[in-house]
Amino acid sequence: MSAREKYDRIFKLLKEHSEFFNRSIPLIASENVTSPAVREALTSDFGHRYAEGWPGERVYAGCRYIDEVELMALELAKEIFRAEFVDVRPISGVCANLIMYTAFTEPGDRIMALSIPTGGHISMGRKRLWGTAGAVHGLKVQYFEYDDESLNIDVDKTVKRIRRLESRGDHIKLYLFGASVFPFPHPVKEIAEVAREYDAKVAYDAAHVAGLIGAGLFQDPLREGADCVQMSTHKTFFGPQRGMIASWEKYAERLKNAAFPANLSNHHLHSLAALAVALCEFKEFGRAYAEQVIRNAQALGQALYERGFKVLGEKLGFTKSHVLLIDVVDTPLKNGRRVEMELEKAGIIVNRNLLPYDIREGRHFMEPGGIRIGTSELTRLGMKESEMVEIAEFMKRVVIKGEDPKRVARDVAEFRKGYQYCHYCFEEAAEAYKYLGLR
Repeated sequence: MSAREKYDRIFKLLKEHSEFFNRSIPLIASENVTSPAVREALTSDFGHRYAEGWPGERVYAGCRYIDEVELMALELAKEIFRAEFVDVRPISGVCANLIMYTAFTEPGDRIMALSIPTGGHISMGRKRLWGTAGAVHGLKVQYFEYDDESLNIDVDKTVKRIRRLESRGDHIKLYLFGASVFPFPHPVKEIAEVAREYDAKVAYDAAHVAGLIGAGLFQDPLREGADCVQMSTHKTFFGPQRGMIASWEKYAERLKNAAFPANLSNHHLHSLAALAVALCEFKEFGRAYAEQVIRNAQALGQALYERGFKVLGEKLGFTKSHVLLIDVVDTPLKNGRRVEMELEKAGIIVNRNLLPYDIREGRHFMEPGGIRIGTSELTRLGMKESEMVEIAEFMKRVVIKGEDPKRVARDVAEFRKGYQYCHYCFEEAAEAYKYLGLR
C-alpha cells in the first residue's frame, strides 16, 4: 500500500469509527464525548505552539493569548474544585500522578494504594507489574485492605495494617486514594487522621470521579484531609483527554516545579484551550449533568439486576458514582472477555474487568469474571432513567438470552437515532459523533 493509499485509508477509518459510535451504546466508564465547541478548540493553532513554564513566566515568546486562556482555565478550576492551587498543565491523569509522586515522595519511599484487582489504577502499581509508581518513580507499594461486600477500603483492617508496618519501621510516606472501579466514596477522613500521626501525605486520584467531585456530589477530598487531588478531565468531567491537579497554596511551588521542568515540557496547548472551554461548560451545566449521571447509573444497575445480572453492591444501591461492576461468571458467556466481545457485535461498548476476588479464584485480566460499565457518555447524549431500562434489556438479550448480536445491533442503531447531540453545553452545533472534515 502506497503512502497515498494509506493516507486515504486513515481518513476512511476515522469516518467509519465515527459512524460506528454514532449507532452504538458507549458504556466505557473511562470515556466521554466532548461538545463541538471543545472539538473546535482542539483544532486551533494553539496545537502548533510551545509555552513551557507558568503563565507570565514562559520560556517561549508569542504566548500572550495562550497565557490568557490558561489563566481563565486556572480561575475556573479553582472555583469548581474549591481549591487554593490548581495546575491545568498535566497532559493526562497518569502525568498528574507522576507530578504528585515527584512533589511528595522520593524513590524508595513506601506508599499505600488499592491493588489492581480491587480497583487500583496501573499508575499506582508495583514495579513487577510495570506500574507507574514502582517502575517509573521507584516507589514500594503497599495495599489498602479491601472489603469485597462494600466494594471499598476496610478502614479497621487498614489501620491495623498501617500500625503494624510502622511498628516495624516500614514507614508509609504517602496514602493514595482513588480507583478505576470507584462506585463509592473512599474513607479519606478516617485514614488521613492516622496518616497525620505518622507525618505522611495524603493524595487522591479523582480521574474517574472528578466531575462528580466538582459538582459537589461524591465527596470532597481536599476538605476530608487530602493534600493533593489529581484527575483526568475526560471521564465524569467532560473535557478533552488531559489531566489536572488541585491542592493547597502551601504546596504550590513544589507542585509547579514537579510539573515543569520535572515532568512536562510543552503541555499540549490545543487541549489546554479545549479544557478551558469544557471548564466553562462545567461551571454552567456540571451540577445538573453529574446529578443525572448518578441517577442513570443507579437506574441501570437496578434494571440489570432485575433482568438477572449479578450487579455488585446491590445492598448499597449499586453505586453512588457513574460506574457499575458486574459479575458475569454465571452467565452463559462465563467471562468478561466473551461478554465484551459479544456486546460489541451488538453495538454495546463495555470493557472486561477484574472482580475483587478474581485472582483468588484463579481468573486473570485477559478473561476476568466481570465487566465494568459507566453512564457518563450516555448522559452527555441526553439519556435518562427510562433509557437505562432499554439498555439493560439490550444487554440481557445478548448476555443472558443468547440472542444473535447482529439482530440486537439493528435495534441498538434504531434506538441511538434519538440521541445524536451533546447536552449540557452552550450550543448543539453538530452531532456528537459527526466527522468534522477540514480537507
